[in-house]
Amino acid sequence: KLVESGGALVQDGGSLRLSCVASGRPFNRYAAGWFRQAPGKEREFVAAISRVVAGSTTYYADDVQGRFSISRDDAANTVFLQMDSLKPEDTAIYSCAAGPGVRFRVAREYNFWGQGTQVTVSS
Repeated sequence: KLVESGGALVQDGGSLRLSCVASGRPFNRYAAGWFRQAPGKEREFVAAISRVVAGSTTYYADDVQGRFSISRDDAANTVFLQMDSLKPEDTAIYSCAAGPGVRFRVAREYNFWGQGTQVTVSS
């Protein structure tokens, strides 16, 4: 089970930190990713991080590169998404996911999903 938190209403240029806590399975076995879905749009990849044994390598979508940062704390079974310089176009429901870590940008590669947390950026 994955549970996200940290979503909120924030102004253009603001920051948020999303958290995703995993339970039920050892989190260190999985790669983790963040995806988002805005109203009327397809779900899209945001960021991913490989397992620690694979180097905790990070991956980002082009439009968040340099503004967002993904990290993980396996001792706490938690993955984070630090979002800075937020823009109105970042408004979406953000969901975390866990999977084997093969094709990190592909949603169907992930086995477990959270319910999502709403991020709204006002202009």
